[in-house]
Amino acid sequence: MNIPDSNLPRIVIIGGGFGGLRLARALKGKPFQVILLDKHNYHTFQPLLYQVATAGIEPDSIGYPLRKIFEGQKDFFFRLAEVQHIDAQLKQVDTSIGSLKYDKLILATGSGTNFFGNNELEANAMSMKSIPEALDIRSLLLQNFEQALLTKDLDERQALMNVVIVGAGPTGVELAGALSELRKHILPKDYPDLDVRRMEVHLIESAPQVLAAMSDESSKDALAGLEELDVLVWLDTFVESYDGKKAITKDGKEFLAHTLIWAAGVKGETVEGIQPTAIVRGNRIAVNQFNEVLEMNDVFAIGDVAAMIDEANPRGHAMVAQVAIQQGERLAKNFILESKKKDRVPFVYNDLGSMATIGRNKAVVDLPKKHFKGIFAWMVWLFVHIMQLVGFRNKLLVLMNWTYSYFRYARDTRLIIRPFKKKISDDIPQPS
Repeated sequence: MNIPDSNLPRIVIIGGGFGGLRLARALKGKPFQVILLDKHNYHTFQPLLYQVATAGIEPDSIGYPLRKIFEGQKDFFFRLAEVQHIDAQLKQVDTSIGSLKYDKLILATGSGTNFFGNNELEANAMSMKSIPEALDIRSLLLQNFEQALLTKDLDERQALMNVVIVGAGPTGVELAGALSELRKHILPKDYPDLDVRRMEVHLIESAPQVLAAMSDESSKDALAGLEELDVLVWLDTFVESYDGKKAITKDGKEFLAHTLIWAAGVKGETVEGIQPTAIVRGNRIAVNQFNEVLEMNDVFAIGDVAAMIDEANPRGHAMVAQVAIQQGERLAKNFILESKKKDRVPFVYNDLGSMATIGRNKAVVDLPKKHFKGIFAWMVWLFVHIMQLVGFRNKLLVLMNWTYSYFRYARDTRLIIRPFKKKISDDIPQPS
């Protein structure tokens, strides 16, 4: 792997997401050699993936080169690699580009889409956990509308325009709102020879309310906002199957749609070599209050992949960015305390609140002691997300895009740059 030897303790971080990024930055100038491994050479701001999927912003607005972030940081090394196995006995990481010894290993591998063992859904549904997946959704939506122009079968045309979203957490709600606004303001202009008003956006949730992790007030306000946007919301409804054209629920409802986006669950992205007894519900890794992986020395886990289970959090902390960020910061401080022969401090999560946007001028925000909605909540949502982006260029690009879109009702990245695998069928007549 060609990492220079050093007399400094070597800290290896797997994953350049929110937690890994914050941990590595917090160790800048400290007496450690820090090595970051990731299968991508960029950090992804995942909360805005739905904006890429719905042509609201360019993909490079939410991605930022990892090497640029750590430019000039002494004793820091980044390697583009896929981690294949860890050996806790040898204190070694095996990757696609070679093996690497460590003094301390941090798993910040994040989470992936959880289809709960349903192979048919996994094969046919769309997921949205990365920039390539968001681009696939954008391409598929546009390809389906191009195909709808070519068919005379009214039912097929309807199915090509329809979109089903499974899961009414923040991702599902925000995606449904964005698609509804796309249907209202953009698609009728792009496709004047289609009756876009017939397009249906279905949001299906197995729980009795949307945004179940937020307050009851936010849930009710979000539902009202979605209904105002003509999103068809189905609560207490469980999707059992989807063959690429038709979704069927447990109670027998059928939804014809060539696009089904799965936002109903996530699971930890673990690495081979973790003790099986440390893997808990949701494929997460059990850790103690110092983020140490149970039964493994000098191996830590932070963020979505970590499950710090206690009385207050019987299933571990929520799989959100703030938990990862705070755990990364606390772990860095503990490493520094250890280097000074001082006692470590256990992690305590400081809940800063949660928020979700439903559409233009519509959002809900829950702070520890306050709830608010409407245009002020929407402006707070915009400000928080812009400020959390990595890099001044990204902040500026997103601000400019959103300002332009607000006044022009525009979503100008409606490009099929990389066609998705579901291509226009050969049996449908092509235009001459």
